[in-house]
Amino acid sequence: MSRTVYVNGAFVPEDEAKVSIFDRGFLFADGVYEVTSVLDGKLVDFAGHMKRLERSLTELDMPSPASTEELLQIHRELVTRNGLGEGLIYLQITRGAPADRDFVFPDPEETAPTLVLFTQTKGIVDSPGAATGITVITIDDLRWGRRDIKTVQLLYPSMGKMMAKAAGAGDAWMVEDGEVTEGTSNNAYIVTGGKIVTRHLGNEILHGITRAAVLRFAREAQMEVDERPFTVEEAKAADEAFVTSASAFVTPVVAIDGVSLGDGTPGPVARRLREIYVDEMKKAAV
Repeated sequence: MSRTVYVNGAFVPEDEAKVSIFDRGFLFADGVYEVTSVLDGKLVDFAGHMKRLERSLTELDMPSPASTEELLQIHRELVTRNGLGEGLIYLQITRGAPADRDFVFPDPEETAPTLVLFTQTKGIVDSPGAATGITVITIDDLRWGRRDIKTVQLLYPSMGKMMAKAAGAGDAWMVEDGEVTEGTSNNAYIVTGGKIVTRHLGNEILHGITRAAVLRFAREAQMEVDERPFTVEEAKAADEAFVTSASAFVTPVVAIDGVSLGDGTPGPVARRLREIYVDEMKKAAV
């Protein structure tokens, strides 16, 4: 059965969805996106995702094609039409499709933004990685300097995932000046001496919505959090590690560049934070 997707004001079967070849998302990666998790047919941390979306649009001086309330109704309608119980909703906004290709931004009064949303069915709560943990490799961070804006410029993260796959690992952590920035599609953490360490917010990393919630829950659970850079060497010597994202929640990391952490199984901090996050997000989903 074909999915129903949303394109510029219309709910259509996925095989009928069309976007212009002149769309700036296609030509220039001139677009932003968000991915919202769905649990039990409800949206997880929707308000946080919409706040970050607004920030991304503002940073790129890009108009929004819909209000937060309108976007909420579109998300809910997609959940209903596709019978989505657990999975993801992907939203992308581009600067639209002017009459021709030009590096200069089109006049927003003449070129409307493009808005696309679609669902993905995915088992998130009982994912294999949550039970066994994942391994990661480290790679040079070769991305542009504004990683805090959630743009569709995902070629290098995609290349990083392929490097990890070729190495038999589950993901890659990107490294700049000897310090870990983040994973290819997630924020990175280590646990050392009972303390959770993760890079502080800045232009170097994405301001993760799941990251914000997990750190809040960690502090509420009386866990100590240190937001600072950490080195690859420090990570390999850590007691445990994990990543967070909207599509993976809290997922343990059990080895880095072939070096096992702890006893090579998911650590207690990561396991506990995942339990808390899933429980609290199910309560708060809308």
